[in-house]
Parts: sequence; C-alpha cells; structure tokens
Amino acid sequence: MENNDLENEFIALIEQNNGVIYRVATFYTDEDNPVGDLYQDIIINLWKGYPSFRNECKLSTWIYRVALNTCLAIYRRKKRKLSFVEMNWDIPIPDEDNEIINELYVLINRLQRVERALVLLYLEDKSYKEISDITGLSVTNVATKLSRIKEKLKQMNTNNL
Repeated sequence: MENNDLENEFIALIEQNNGVIYRVATFYTDEDNPVGDLYQDIIINLWKGYPSFRNECKLSTWIYRVALNTCLAIYRRKKRKLSFVEMNWDIPIPDEDNEIINELYVLINRLQRVERALVLLYLEDKSYKEISDITGLSVTNVATKLSRIKEKLKQMNTNNL
C-alpha cells in the first residue's frame, strides 16, 4: 500500500472513530493532561501501530485498547515521577439537566482508574467480550468486576443519602 493511501485510510479511520477517541481522552483528562494532549497522544500511538494492525480483533476494539493503554501509560509515568502529588481524575459531567445522571457521574469519579475504564466501556454499550478484548481481562473477570462496581456504586449512593 502506498504511503498516501495509508494516510488517507488512517484519516478516514480517525474521522469515523473520533467520538470514541475523544471520550476516552476526556475520561482521563486532568489539569496536567488536557483533553487535547491526550487526544493527540492517542492519535500518535494509533498512527504508529496502524501499519502493523493484523485484523485479529475488530478495529474498534483495537482503537479502544490503544486509547486506554495510552492514557494509562501516561498516568503510570506521572505516578512514578510525582508519586507524592494527588491527581485529580474527574470525569466530565454531561451538560444535562438530569440530576440522576449527574449524580452517577459524581460517583463514577470516585472509582479507581481501572474501574472507571470498565465503566466507560460498559456505558459505551460494549459487550463483556469486547471489554475483555480491550482490557485483556477474561470475560468472567469483566463480569465479576462490573458486578462489584455496580454494587460499589449502589453502596456509595446509599452512603450519600
């Protein structure tokens, strides 16, 4: 494939999946990593890996995996360098008037980072199998973790009443 064809194909891929990439970047943004920087890092890693994509999974699964791994790798690097600094990993609350949704997002913000990643994929209507493919967890482990997260959110909500 010619380089120009590869670039055009990649640009089309990014345009088709722009919302997914942006949502993952938004999910992991903080004051040191604005959404634009995370988005750009994800795009760079997708570009680096695209020529070697082997079609062993769905393209959307691969995009999620690269996006999540990029964000988590940035967090891990920062954690090693700044382990004494408390990080703010707030999930942006949607601009909706629905108080229940806003409360849910406040509770999700209090989850651990891996739990938030699972919730993000779950809220994106990904199947347990797709979440498993993206995260590298077994389907059973995904189901167990999501069940525990749901219980944790219920408990957190009950404690807030």
